[in-house]
Amino acid sequence: MSADRDDPHGAAVARFLRSLRVERGLAAATVAAYRRDLRRYATFLAERGLTDLDAVTPEDLEAFTGWLRAVRRPDGGALAPRTVARTIVAVRGLHRFRHADDGAATDPAADLPAAGVGRSLPRALALEDVLRLLDAPPTSTPEGLRDRAALELLYGAGLRVSELVGLDVDDVDRTERTVRVLGKGDRERIVPFGAPAADAVDAWLTRGRPARSPAGPALLVNRRGGRLTRQGLWGAMRGHVRAAGVTAVVTPHSLRHSFATHLLDGGADVREVQELLGHASVTTTQVYTLVSRGAMREVYARAHPRA
Repeated sequence: MSADRDDPHGAAVARFLRSLRVERGLAAATVAAYRRDLRRYATFLAERGLTDLDAVTPEDLEAFTGWLRAVRRPDGGALAPRTVARTIVAVRGLHRFRHADDGAATDPAADLPAAGVGRSLPRALALEDVLRLLDAPPTSTPEGLRDRAALELLYGAGLRVSELVGLDVDDVDRTERTVRVLGKGDRERIVPFGAPAADAVDAWLTRGRPARSPAGPALLVNRRGGRLTRQGLWGAMRGHVRAAGVTAVVTPHSLRHSFATHLLDGGADVREVQELLGHASVTTTQVYTLVSRGAMREVYARAHPRA
């Protein structure tokens, strides 16, 4: 979708599709299917006179689901149920991306039913694969020290990649072994991390980061001293996945998903894990899921393999 006057949403969609390709590692065919699905959405928005994605309301999206079921293919047939479901997933993903990473104030699709198709989440890695990956970055170079600290925090604290690259040095309390995270919707949370992550962060801050002549407060920096980007992290991570001999599909989100799954496997309560992850659902259910910081630390120490 190109950004022109006939497609005012094209630039936002292009950024979303690029994030699917670069950060989540989706196949080209899958990204192309999302692009086709979002063209349908653009047609619907044009018919309703909506030229600004930020102006879309939950009521508009409810109307869109009905529109999808009524629209006809060139041969006169209805869209297949699988196509309808995938299109809704694509639209939900677009608005979620806009809210989390692209500056939108709200996510109007947050409560949009998924038409029988749940959210697609990366599979959790086996613990053995996680451990091999965490040990893959070399400790003899600044980049290796940085990447080891980054991977340990992704898994050890269950961070989103956007949260990780947004961290400043002052956000990490190495004495208490906690990290202050600004998550979706500007919600702040304090997350504990284990000794291996603390050691990796210490090594990076004392031996790696100074060699990069950082120009600002960013915790993770590139070779030029600027803040590490999500694309830069993902590119480095691919090399470490190969070096570790991990054959499973791995993205930065895989470590966050593994964090949650391994905690649950270790006996943690799902509500406590939601609090650690900063999931949006906690906001709507925090009257009975809010967990004290001390309780979270106890859960983490009891259940997380790298605590």
